[in-house]
Amino acid sequence: MTLELAIRLTEILLGISLVQQSIEHLQLHKLLRVLYLFRIILALLLIIGLQVYWVSIFLLLLAVFILHRFQGPYNGGADRMSLLVLCCVCLYYFAPSKYWQEIAFAYLAIQLLLSYFISGWVKLINSDWRNGRALRDVFQFSAYPVSESIRTWSESPRLLFLMSWSIILFELLLPMLIMSEITLAIALVIAACFHFVNACIFGLNRFFWAWIAAYPSVLWLQLRLFTNS
Repeated sequence: MTLELAIRLTEILLGISLVQQSIEHLQLHKLLRVLYLFRIILALLLIIGLQVYWVSIFLLLLAVFILHRFQGPYNGGADRMSLLVLCCVCLYYFAPSKYWQEIAFAYLAIQLLLSYFISGWVKLINSDWRNGRALRDVFQFSAYPVSESIRTWSESPRLLFLMSWSIILFELLLPMLIMSEITLAIALVIAACFHFVNACIFGLNRFFWAWIAAYPSVLWLQLRLFTNS
């Protein structure tokens, strides 16, 4: 995968993520509704690849305004990841040479891999995650719109133990899989499915598009580091 193709795929996925996030705000009062409509238009331009340099700048300025308006990334990790991807895209277009373009895009890939590893490490040192209690509480007491049939999973300690350790080990090992193109691709598919399942079960739909928007950077970095292509 070339750097140019990876950036284009990132722009498309980021645009989809921003459209989804903006649609959720169209019920706000008039000023903010106009703001998010403008962001939808810019995100659509990003998707089709029209004037991407200027579009990314305007999207970044809007992001700064939204951060100020809501006093930070109020939706947590998904907003932070979207902002990180957007910043790296802008840095790519501001970079004075291809070398610095690669540095900006590689930074995005490294941050994505670290996001999984750190998440896994935090779970590993938490005894409630190691014994399955954390997932039990998620399914039993979660305020998310979890169906009653899924809440019954909290009554299966062996299942929760297995699920907990599967998540922990996968998140810890994912960064190491970058050494192989095939294993990395498989791991990213599994990770995307994991985010999709979370979106379906818990309604965490922002995380799906925000995280996979950074996947092209990891696929590109793997080829850049471990192949001669």
